[in-house]
Amino acid sequence: MSTALQLDEQAVRSIVEDVMRSLGRSPVISPAPAPAVVAASAAPAAPAARRHGPRHGVFEDVNEACAAAQDAFEQLKAKGIAGRAKVVEIVKSLCTDKAAEWGKFEFEETRIGRLEHKIEKLQIVKLVPGVEWIKPSGLSGDHGITMEEYTPFGVIGAILPVTHSIPTLSGNVINIVAAGNAVVFNPHPGGARSAALAVRTYNEAIRAELGIENLVCTVEKPSLESFDALAKHEVVRLLCVTGGPAVVNAAMKSGKRAICAGPGNPPVLVDGTGCLQKAARDILQGGAFDNNLLCIGEKQVFVLAAVFEKFLDGLRAAGAVQLNAAQLAKLTAAAFTVTKDAGGCSHAAVNRKLVGADAAVLARHAGTSVPAPTPMLFAETGVDHEFVLEEQMMPMLPVVRVKDVEQGVEFAKKSEHGYKHSAIIHSLNVDHMTMMARALDTTLFVKNGPSVAGLGLGGEGYLSYSIATTTGEGITTPQTFTRTRRCVMVDNLRIY
Repeated sequence: MSTALQLDEQAVRSIVEDVMRSLGRSPVISPAPAPAVVAASAAPAAPAARRHGPRHGVFEDVNEACAAAQDAFEQLKAKGIAGRAKVVEIVKSLCTDKAAEWGKFEFEETRIGRLEHKIEKLQIVKLVPGVEWIKPSGLSGDHGITMEEYTPFGVIGAILPVTHSIPTLSGNVINIVAAGNAVVFNPHPGGARSAALAVRTYNEAIRAELGIENLVCTVEKPSLESFDALAKHEVVRLLCVTGGPAVVNAAMKSGKRAICAGPGNPPVLVDGTGCLQKAARDILQGGAFDNNLLCIGEKQVFVLAAVFEKFLDGLRAAGAVQLNAAQLAKLTAAAFTVTKDAGGCSHAAVNRKLVGADAAVLARHAGTSVPAPTPMLFAETGVDHEFVLEEQMMPMLPVVRVKDVEQGVEFAKKSEHGYKHSAIIHSLNVDHMTMMARALDTTLFVKNGPSVAGLGLGGEGYLSYSIATTTGEGITTPQTFTRTRRCVMVDNLRIY
């Protein structure tokens, strides 16, 4: 294995440390073993399912999972587009039928977000595009005909976040298999049991319908070593990563092509030209969904001073509860740990125990209480507040007063950090929309609606749980997981 294919070990280890801290455990990482890579000269391993009986896609060993997935890929090729379509149908049907059961299972495993939204995220998986996106295109002219078609890579290695384990897995399966590939997942340890539950169920149904074993695989006990081995494995042709900066950076240094859905900190600008009550309701609809775990969810709002108080009234009318300055200070102290580096610069780290917590839980840390169904807390802050600058993923909305649209756009750009992920504006002024769109240059830019409209939920479009902002593919589709091939016939078969 060349040095170009070696992962940045320090970056990968930082992932595991973050994961273990999120689980409330001390990160204890032993020295990395020799890379678990199949040598190019070695004879192909027999598929794990044939050696040890059906695994239904759940494996302890990455090498076995990859070998089984490669065998499944070959079987899928023989089934053609119709076989892919059947798998997509199976996944969508099971997500719908088992939404309540799986949503509850994931909620009990991860203990973040809201149960009703865990269920809803599975019910809408049916909106993820399938084989209808894999259509060839033809060219015909004086010098013959050319056909361009989408062809699979083979085996895709995919990384899952703890925030949406089964929904992200399911959406990825639809896209990846519709493109003709098999997949091996390395889930977040905090959602690994949920991933395994879905994978087993999918494979049992796929085997019953098509006779294919292990088309969707997962690592039962994901770790630093399993991530490293998956990224290095010779049959893995492409990586799909949905996660934070550390795992994205590690994937991009793996030496393989990576489709990376990285961090976001979506700002909102309210200029007062539209309905303030509707803007408030829309912001809560998107930002409070699953306790603000969505990467596209509204994280901070900039409001023109002339309409600031009326907008706050709209938030209250929509059910949000305002914190005063003292309560905000208490919550901030609980939600963030602020340290200074050698140069004296401050850095804030989010308290992972409060990520995805209910608004009522945050209120207790603020020294107050709110009704259990409260969707969101909010407070007036400055532009440099931790809740503005950090992707905090909590139902606590910082609202910043700005003097004009230009300052609002400037502050929004600062808070978005150049991630080019998502941004939202509530305005009837096209010039204001254009100014913000050009300044932030985000993958998703939503006008006059909740952030979720960017995924076709209330707006036009299609759904995906992997939004590749870091590497630029945008909202993933089956085409994302294909190579484009061109077949050319010179000076023949032209029929006009």
